[in-house]
Amino acid sequence: MKKYILFLIITTAILFNACTKDKGGSSGTTDACAGLSFKFSTDVQLIINTGCANSSNCHGAASVNTGGPLTDYNLIFAKRSNIKVQIENGLMPKTGSLTADQKNTIICWINSGAPNN
Repeated sequence: MKKYILFLIITTAILFNACTKDKGGSSGTTDACAGLSFKFSTDVQLIINTGCANSSNCHGAASVNTGGPLTDYNLIFAKRSNIKVQIENGLMPKTGSLTADQKNTIICWINSGAPNN
């Protein structure tokens, strides 16, 4: 009986510990953003301009593809949730690439409310 109680205590402790470690959600991006602050004008806009809005085939001014143009703050802000999902799932960018740091910058900026700063 003592072995059963000890087993139950250890199992409960392990399960409790496992359930309290993941505070960042399923993607883990919240933890990766802790203590970081990115600005739209100096960080995000530069990445979008060079990696996403660089031609009409992507998200430039004349873009007619699914995501449409991503050429200014209002357009990017309006599509922020979709942008985040596309980046997290590795679906964007389709041509070219963004580094892990660039992806993290965009995701953290969105997670912080996507301020126009």
